[in-house]
Amino acid sequence: MIRLEQEPRPRRVKALGVYLGMGVLAFALTGGVFAAYGVSPWEVYRALLEGTLGERQGLAEVLRRTLPLLLIGSGLTLAFRVGFFNIGAEGQLLMGAVGGAAVALFLPPGAPSLPLMFLAGAVAGGLWALPAAWLRSRVDVNEILTTLMLNAVASAFVLYLVSGPWRGEQVQGYTYTDAFPDAASLPVLGDTLVHWPTGVLGAVLAVALQVLLTRTSLGYALRVVGASPRAARYAGLPTGRVVLLTGLLSGGAAGLAGVGEVAGIHHRLLDPTQLSLGYGFTAIIVAWLARGHPALVLLTAPLMGVILAGGDLLKISFNMPFRVIDVFSGVLLFCLISGEALARYRVRWGR
Repeated sequence: MIRLEQEPRPRRVKALGVYLGMGVLAFALTGGVFAAYGVSPWEVYRALLEGTLGERQGLAEVLRRTLPLLLIGSGLTLAFRVGFFNIGAEGQLLMGAVGGAAVALFLPPGAPSLPLMFLAGAVAGGLWALPAAWLRSRVDVNEILTTLMLNAVASAFVLYLVSGPWRGEQVQGYTYTDAFPDAASLPVLGDTLVHWPTGVLGAVLAVALQVLLTRTSLGYALRVVGASPRAARYAGLPTGRVVLLTGLLSGGAAGLAGVGEVAGIHHRLLDPTQLSLGYGFTAIIVAWLARGHPALVLLTAPLMGVILAGGDLLKISFNMPFRVIDVFSGVLLFCLISGEALARYRVRWGR
């Protein structure tokens, strides 16, 4: 007789084996999608690796896609560790872009422009996450629903700005603002779109959040609230304030990513569908792979950067829609979540 038995604390080797197995399953399932298009999965995966990591331009595209994932993923890793499931990073990114654009468009340009843009973006992104965090801490409203709905509100707000009061004076028939001044534009590596200051900021943030989480008394409170809110309340920890702080930090990190996109690539505020290629949702996988350790985002963000950069390659080389990458990301996340559950069970034989 075969039965499943719960194992609350699985061995690390077993958990790693389960996750690797589910990752292989995700690649196999996605390979079936490629085969349905009449393309060999092996050819697709080979072209994806060679076109992204084997060429200079492809590597630059991977780095460009990695930058926002690094910032957003660091904040979401912290939020997930605390048990605050922030699914609204996409909207927080957009609001961060609005904050940065406001500084670039309406304040005199100068040396303080970029620091003020990042500050305004972090504040805007953090404040956009605050209502969901407040509702969760005060009346226990599910933050997955509230943050997800706020994404749609943020998108509509940005579209209103670029097609209404902030629409550029020199544009004709387009929905975007005037170009930012040079003082409000981030430097890039050579002729690429890799705005390296955002990468430095993302690396510093990932390490800083890791230190905060593991080496400080505040980090201890964050970990306890995430592990057992009831035990945290019994110990006298301010769980409500911890959730609010977590919302501010994770939303602020997404807001920084929004500033990086408008100041490093677009140099203007534009339609939300062009501003973000789903970075807020892809960063959920980045954070989940990091397993509650913000520093590991330094490894998981480039992995998803390769997958995102491969979307354009598949579109050009195999005439496949770019959104097939969304299928891959969804299957990967589904398999990882399934692996999380399977790792906590063991198979028993006999009575």
